[in-house]
Amino acid sequence: MDLFLICAFWSAASITLYTYVGYPLWIYLQSRLWPHPWRQATAEPTVSAILVVHNGAFLLRQRIDQLLLLDYPRAQIEFIVVSDGSTDDTNRILKGYPEIKSIFLPKRHGKAAALNAAMRKATGEILAFLDIRPQIEGKALQILVSNFADPEVGCVTGEVILHDDGHDPATKAVGSLYWRYEQWIRKCESKIDSPIGVYGGFYAVRQKLACTLPEVTVLDDMLQPLSVIRQGYRSVVDARVHVHDVWPKSMHGEFHRKVRTLAGNFQLLQLAPWLLSRENRLRFEFISHKLLRLVIPLLLVVVLVTSSMLAGRARFYEAVLAAQLILYTFAVLGEWRGLASLAKISGATRAFLIMNAAVIVGFCKFLFTDGPLWKIWNPTAPLLDAHSTGNLDAPLEEVGVNLAVEPISGKKID
Repeated sequence: MDLFLICAFWSAASITLYTYVGYPLWIYLQSRLWPHPWRQATAEPTVSAILVVHNGAFLLRQRIDQLLLLDYPRAQIEFIVVSDGSTDDTNRILKGYPEIKSIFLPKRHGKAAALNAAMRKATGEILAFLDIRPQIEGKALQILVSNFADPEVGCVTGEVILHDDGHDPATKAVGSLYWRYEQWIRKCESKIDSPIGVYGGFYAVRQKLACTLPEVTVLDDMLQPLSVIRQGYRSVVDARVHVHDVWPKSMHGEFHRKVRTLAGNFQLLQLAPWLLSRENRLRFEFISHKLLRLVIPLLLVVVLVTSSMLAGRARFYEAVLAAQLILYTFAVLGEWRGLASLAKISGATRAFLIMNAAVIVGFCKFLFTDGPLWKIWNPTAPLLDAHSTGNLDAPLEEVGVNLAVEPISGKKID
């Protein structure tokens, strides 16, 4: 019995440690020892900038005005905005911009269906996908497109700068610590081949490589880039491209965002089983970076249970058990009112536990949601949560971000 418990403990602990420490260190060493740089050169191919909106009237004017001032030749860019069954003033606002190609879907069909509708209308050599919330620096598109000078590059994304003013400690830990950690891994993956997924708020693909998405798709920012990689091209991260974003201020809002993302990860395995086959040249990276994280909640339970059962046999297991109990206790106490200092200390632990709880809830959502999975996500609520400090017409300016821009002259996934 003791041998079984010891094997279970070390197996669970080793996989957990490999997932969060071992693989990142391995991919970092790979990126330093055997980097695979790509060519970047000034170029101005035609671009179709695609934005999908559902009830986003409170941000839409500001975002369109910003996009129209992007530092890119106006003759080389078209803007396509899809209103996905909006019931607010979104449609009326879009009709006030004749320079925008607007598509009005009478009913909400989900982001994937809206993207498909936009891609059918797009004429640009490059498709740039944007979200309504992020703000893009003036030269970001020009820099992003320069990466397509390399014929091996099929998808490009940039670096996200998250602003966390007014966020609670656990949410701040997600936005600062965890997201920097995640972006670091993606940049390392990009240096040797391609990252597993991109930031969905601003990325671009070659039009000839873009695939029609299954309409139930939740994570277009994983399925689209991975389909590009499947065709033999690279997906890369250009750290010179800066995109500013604000995520939900409360852990409640962040939890629901993570549930949606993690449910989408489970769905991805259903939609693209080839990811686990030899057809995927990044199968090892996909398993290490994404798949193993989906079993971490189970592994944490195994470590806790086995260490408690082995605590009386050796001091090592007693120490491991004590460390877990202390961390979990701090995480729980950090939720109590009046313990602000403790909340700051326990923020990272709470964020870690809540994100793993989101894995369990996401799996249940994937299994038991009636209808298309994208219905679990209402983008309007997190937007309101993220910008609830006041003026919705200036969502990032309120946290001190200066984003002034200078005006200047498909295939089917199976």
